[in-house]
Amino acid sequence: MVAAAAFAITLTGAHAASAAPSTATQLDQQQRALEKVVESYDAANISLTKTKSDLQKLKASIGPAKAALDHASSQIGTIASTAYQQGRIGPMSALLSGDSSDLIDKLGYLDQIQQANQHDIDTYTQTTQTFTQRQAELNSTQAKLTAQVSNLAAQKASIQAKIDSLKAKSKAAGPSSETSSGPKQAAPHLAGSAGKAVDYAYAQQGHAYQIDGTGPEFDCSGLTMMAWKAAGYSLPHNAAAQWSAVAHISRSELAAGDLVFYDNLGHVGIYVGGNQIIDAAHPGSGGEVEVRSINRGMPIYGYGRVT
Repeated sequence: MVAAAAFAITLTGAHAASAAPSTATQLDQQQRALEKVVESYDAANISLTKTKSDLQKLKASIGPAKAALDHASSQIGTIASTAYQQGRIGPMSALLSGDSSDLIDKLGYLDQIQQANQHDIDTYTQTTQTFTQRQAELNSTQAKLTAQVSNLAAQKASIQAKIDSLKAKSKAAGPSSETSSGPKQAAPHLAGSAGKAVDYAYAQQGHAYQIDGTGPEFDCSGLTMMAWKAAGYSLPHNAAAQWSAVAHISRSELAAGDLVFYDNLGHVGIYVGGNQIIDAAHPGSGGEVEVRSINRGMPIYGYGRVT
């Protein structure tokens, strides 16, 4: 009985070992992992670029406040110098000398000078305090985002190395269903902005997949971004950000030019009609922009229309 059990365990172990994922399955898993990292990398870069832009604008905004302080300091210095030379009563005596008929005007003028100086000082003080606080916040955010981008870049490099190895094995094993689908297809005749976006995407058929690519090689969101840019619309370079930028529609409303989102916003493609999309992804050992079935082996997250 013990021997039989041991034999059964041995067979089970052998079966488990023989059931290891195929090269194609491993390749698909690594490709999907890479795309999620790439999309996270793109999102971090969007935030990092905005933070850097905000920081530069903030640095530039301090100039006018500094000029106001210099002006106020000059006026206060003149008043203080005059007061010192003439004595505490000097300036007031000068203002109040002469005909008393213009006394109110003279007092009003003195008050305006004092208010203007104090306003300039208060404005500069407040602006400087705000700037110092905001600059510290932005520097902290920039440091965190820079670290995040660096970490994601390391992940990309690691996964890309695995993909390159698996692609080499797949290519050595010969053609499979995952390789390139063949000759370029003609773009459907579509009017309007959707037609321009689809025409652009079809013109990129055969172009290789490239991490962060926006042409001539592309990643998934890079292709959709550039396709709709050709149609006059601006989309961010990130699938999740594109999902936030489009109008959400149902499957029954889907029309050519709409975006199809996959894998928990880890991938995006352009619907071209006939239950097909065009996208940039790793199709096995090929790795290029091409037309595929809308049911491309990833769970569909949702559908979006650029408006």
